[in-house]
Amino acid sequence: MTTNFILRPYHAADEDAAIALWQETWQLAYPAIDFAARAAWWRERWRNELVPKAEVIVGEAEGALAGFVTIDATGYLDQLVVSPRYWGSPLATQLVDAAKERSPGGITLLVNKDNARAISFYKRCGFVEAGEDVNLTSGRPVLRMAWTP
Repeated sequence: MTTNFILRPYHAADEDAAIALWQETWQLAYPAIDFAARAAWWRERWRNELVPKAEVIVGEAEGALAGFVTIDATGYLDQLVVSPRYWGSPLATQLVDAAKERSPGGITLLVNKDNARAISFYKRCGFVEAGEDVNLTSGRPVLRMAWTP
């Protein structure tokens, strides 16, 4: 597995690869949910909510999109997505570090309470649990997590 990741700003030409990567990773995390059926909704949210309002940093490996992170001006990290091929590599940490550089005052995020792998990862990155909530779209319970420098 490569550990030579290139981080760079998102470009519009990355959209299809980013959408496909989102679908693939979420489908693996929650196999009972049909993420293919949600792809059109996600593309609209990506175009209208995330890309215009957040900085998107992508990670490339071997010439292909391997992951991305979104961080908005308020320090909210909405998405951290890494190709399953690179799970366990340094890429996710590198993307979180890039988000921290862009939001040095702190970061907040929501993570599904049943996603123990992600919660453990965020804790290793210095995030702490900061409360509970419910995802308005899915109805799933989520943890609020926060990182402060």
